[in-house]
Amino acid sequence: MAASEENSALFPIFILTIMALPLVPYTMVQLCHAASKKPRIINCQCSACCRSGKYRKSIFKKISNFSTCSNLTLMLLWVIMGILVYYIKHISQEIQVFEPFNILGLEPGASEADIKKSYRRLSIQYHPDKNPDPEANKYFVEYISKAYQALTDPIARENYEKYGHPDGRQGLRMGIALPQFLLNIDGASGGILLLGIVGVCIILPLMLAVIYLSRSSKYTGNYVMHQTLSAYYYLMKPSLAPSKVMDVFIKAAEYMEIPVRRGDAEPLQKLFMLVRSELNLDLKNIKQEQAKFWKQHPALVKTELLVQAQLTRESAALSPALQADLRRVLQLAPRLLEELMKMAVVPRTSQGHGWLRPAIGVVELSQNIIQAVPFSARKSAGGSSEGIASFLQLPHFREATVKRIVRKKVRTFQDLLDMTPQERAELLTQVAGFSDAESRDVEMVLNVMPSIAIDITCETEGEDGIQEGDIVTMHAWLTLKRGNGLVGALPHAPYYPFHKEENFWLLLADPASNDVWLSQKVSFMDEAAAIAAVSKSIQESKEGSGLSTKEINKAIREAVDRVQNGSRLVTGKFQAPAEGNYSLTSYCLCDSWIGCDKKTGLKLRVCKRSRAGTRAGAVVEEGPDVEDVAEEEVEEEEVGDDYESEYSEDEEGEKDLKTKNGAAVNGVVHGNGSSSGSEGSGSEDD
Repeated sequence: MAASEENSALFPIFILTIMALPLVPYTMVQLCHAASKKPRIINCQCSACCRSGKYRKSIFKKISNFSTCSNLTLMLLWVIMGILVYYIKHISQEIQVFEPFNILGLEPGASEADIKKSYRRLSIQYHPDKNPDPEANKYFVEYISKAYQALTDPIARENYEKYGHPDGRQGLRMGIALPQFLLNIDGASGGILLLGIVGVCIILPLMLAVIYLSRSSKYTGNYVMHQTLSAYYYLMKPSLAPSKVMDVFIKAAEYMEIPVRRGDAEPLQKLFMLVRSELNLDLKNIKQEQAKFWKQHPALVKTELLVQAQLTRESAALSPALQADLRRVLQLAPRLLEELMKMAVVPRTSQGHGWLRPAIGVVELSQNIIQAVPFSARKSAGGSSEGIASFLQLPHFREATVKRIVRKKVRTFQDLLDMTPQERAELLTQVAGFSDAESRDVEMVLNVMPSIAIDITCETEGEDGIQEGDIVTMHAWLTLKRGNGLVGALPHAPYYPFHKEENFWLLLADPASNDVWLSQKVSFMDEAAAIAAVSKSIQESKEGSGLSTKEINKAIREAVDRVQNGSRLVTGKFQAPAEGNYSLTSYCLCDSWIGCDKKTGLKLRVCKRSRAGTRAGAVVEEGPDVEDVAEEEVEEEEVGDDYESEYSEDEEGEKDLKTKNGAAVNGVVHGNGSSSGSEGSGSEDD
């Protein structure tokens, strides 16, 4: 009986050991990480963002921040471990080990007379003839009688004193760490054991496999449905105007699953009247256009109206049910827009190029959703040549505010940025009528806004020139500066109800042909990942150049220093096209801020093939011998020609931005990012 009790006690001890082995070290690591983590304020501290509540550190917010899935699981496991410890301690007290002296109430080494005296005393108390209680009878037979026999028999007593057991030396005894009812394979418990083995070894893995396969067949790695990617791919067109990007964006399968209730009809009708001017309806045939709009799928109508409510800042007028639907739409928007951007720049042409115009439209849509600015604000209006969208993202700014400051010749957002803080404060307080607190809010947001500089190098590794068919490597350093000194920060977005990190898209494109040659997403939030990536990239590029290990390490250290100072390295490769001159432009587009985009223009000359074959696995036919020539010219660019957008007016000839001309050396093309931001967002209306 003692053996069975010990086996029953082994099971919780076994479970406790298995849980403690990974749980204790993991908890220590988490505690050390939490103790060493230095809290940094990277979100906007203006009054508008504070009123939004998404950064408020209330007790409920702290609980929700702590109540992550991993933290709750960790706490639950520790609670289970505590229960197991208490249970093991409790059953260890209940299990009575066979100790003859303790059973008879004697000290070890007692005399035979004392043993007989104690036995007679206990017999009077527990003997069946004296005590009719069944428990007393059981205790007398199993414990008292055996203890007396073990101590009165000379051989048994000697064995007990020498080996700790009346029967003498005991062999090795092993137990199974399972509950006793599972060890009894007779009767019903045998079926329970069989069902447990089948369930754990067969049914549970099959269920997990089915769940995983069903989810993986429906969603991509970015938690976007495959059906959404298919729709985005086939609806994307090379000449897709920014106003039409919205029509593609709302056709996501995730939005089609948003419920359309009967009670939504009247609120949506009211919302339609509020945002009708933003829906690109033909005013000449307004009745037909309205009827056509309402004939669409109800989910599409609802999603588009909710997005327009966000852009026009009319979400406060929505019913609680529609506000919950709007939060769902906005929560899905960033990753859907990211996939839509990938569908725009995915290789489509025979040269493996994506499309520039729809890519810019996707970024514009992302900027407008995050900042809650309508598309109409990108048109030239209110006396501003580039539109008022960039101004409206600032706190306390309205269209009337822009009209007032335009009278003081602040016609572009860049003009406002170029002013000193004192000049801005005087302008906002004296002209715009802002209070000192409102003026400080504007200054605070301007200090959070990023300023990007681009430095690009294009070269053919190991060769002196760029010829058709060569594999050209692009190295681009993006350097971010802010007025508050931070590198990674959350954007000012009081109307967007969720945390949103800044992301930048670097595009190397040919605006004339609408082709995107290279594209890559860049983030300034994770410095450790950037350091690891730049170290690997520099090491791979320098190892083939014949440099020593010391020189390679020096180059890596210099690159790491640049990363720590707010720079990110972007590398990419493309195959040089046919012979000719190409006017390329590198765009750095921010998905969260309006007016912070930068571009750098350069001209690339590709010569005829004079080298046999090509590098990096590409095969090109031999061509006649010509001189290796590659030159780079950064041509004059007009501010209004940043990139095409339907919502910007034609401003050719108003203002030219001149950049330095560089000369190509050894087939290397350099372009310095000194061009203006793309606040104007284009040159032509569609």
